[in-house]
Amino acid sequence: MPVLQHIDAGDTAWVLICTALVLFMTPGLALFYGGMVRSKNVLNILMQNVICIAVVSVTWALVGYSLAFGPDHLGGLLGNLRLAGLAHGSEPVAGLHLSIPPLAFAAFQMMFAVITTALISGATADRLKFGSFVVFATAWSVVVYAPVAHWVFAPSGWLAQLGVLDFAGGNVVEINCGAAGLALAVVAGRRRGWPREAMHPHNLPLTMVGAGILWFGWFGFNAGSALAADGLAVQALVSTHLAGCGGLLAWVAFEKWRTGSATSLGAASGAVSGLVAVTPAAGFVSPLSGLLIGVLAGTACVCAVQLKYRFGFDDSLDVVGVHFIGGVVGTLLVGVLASAAVNGAVHHQGLLYGGGVWLLGRQALAVVVTAVFSFGASWVLAHAVRAVMGLRVSEEDEHLGLDAAIHAESAYDLGSVRGTGMIRA
Repeated sequence: MPVLQHIDAGDTAWVLICTALVLFMTPGLALFYGGMVRSKNVLNILMQNVICIAVVSVTWALVGYSLAFGPDHLGGLLGNLRLAGLAHGSEPVAGLHLSIPPLAFAAFQMMFAVITTALISGATADRLKFGSFVVFATAWSVVVYAPVAHWVFAPSGWLAQLGVLDFAGGNVVEINCGAAGLALAVVAGRRRGWPREAMHPHNLPLTMVGAGILWFGWFGFNAGSALAADGLAVQALVSTHLAGCGGLLAWVAFEKWRTGSATSLGAASGAVSGLVAVTPAAGFVSPLSGLLIGVLAGTACVCAVQLKYRFGFDDSLDVVGVHFIGGVVGTLLVGVLASAAVNGAVHHQGLLYGGGVWLLGRQALAVVVTAVFSFGASWVLAHAVRAVMGLRVSEEDEHLGLDAAIHAESAYDLGSVRGTGMIRA
């Protein structure tokens, strides 16, 4: 049996705190999404996010963690099942020199799997059957998320072996969930009335609170990915914060220039776009490079959210425009801005630092491979769920609202009920 590496109490405490911060991001995401949907669907989107905490944590413990970080199988494509059920939890993770208990690492990565799966819900808000979403999310966390995590995050993964750099999930989280959200939205079809009818956010203060929680949790997401309480964690935290600032400022400046108004929804979306883009880069770039990444991502994402109207896909809450595009921008910019002075793990520096196009080419390859695999596998999964149990609610239930039709509840009314306290009107 491999010898357990030295355990540092400070590093362990830091990663445990960051694990809690990343978990807190999922309720934050629920609020962020909840304010953006119509009032008759707010509880449904909250439930879709919260249920991911439960189902994905279970799949991760049973098989997901082992498939992602177990000893390599199939030449860098997948881990084996040695760690299934969190067995052999005291053994070091192959290729990682950890100063924390391996089970703490498993828990930290569990929260990544949870929020990545939850992010997909925003693409199909207002129209999916709750049970169908649960089945899709459960299967997706194993069939799609775990393999991509192995390719990029596990040292033995084939993309990691090629030299792809992804500090905290530009490919594994952002591009992955964005491509999956697009596939699910295409298979599910448009909301009835979209884009002819206006479907405005019903509670922007809720969205702003959610954005604040996400920003707060993102420090655990990115700085925690240093897996130690050290200078690299500090570097990642500062770069993350400045990227969020840059994304916010760029988005609202663009809005003000185009429409004459800087909106609260734009501020929240811009901050998230910057945080998304710096996720793959936080531990590889300087703080000012992080700010630049945020500015470029905020500008790119505010333009990208309009693509759904041009191409006719109903991405309800802009998962594609913010997470997919932001993830692409950040992943590619690692190939431009990565510096060995920031992180000694950067063996081939970015284009700006004289490294040529070597790293940029590998980052671009990772973008294409992740997007194609995630979209294709998610498209097949969505079709399978639709064939077995259907994806969409009925026209009547969509008109009534998913809170009443599915959950027999209301976010804001104190009415009598169909079963537990609500009327259908």
